[in-house]
Amino acid sequence: MSDVMIRVPAEVRDQLAAVAEARGTSLRALMQAIAAQTLTPEQIKERADRTRALIADRFGHYVSDEESAEMRRKMREATAAHRAALAESESESGPGPESEASG
Repeated sequence: MSDVMIRVPAEVRDQLAAVAEARGTSLRALMQAIAAQTLTPEQIKERADRTRALIADRFGHYVSDEESAEMRRKMREATAAHRAALAESESESGPGPESEASG
């Protein structure tokens, strides 16, 4: 396997290194895991098409583009609400243990 150098700002590299260390892995292994888990638009479409076919075959229901778009919208709203609730909870409870340990 050949190596490739990717230039990123020092802050990004430091963040990735900290994540790798926290997970007990190397920066190389972290980047390989991220690449393996991140889907291209084509892979996302293929997965969606397979899922639609499975739902149609098993349950007799074809998921329309409109239904799919509505579900994506609802998922984005739910994710945003969850993140807002987490942020509110963190601001109410003060800094977490990692902030206290580093301060």
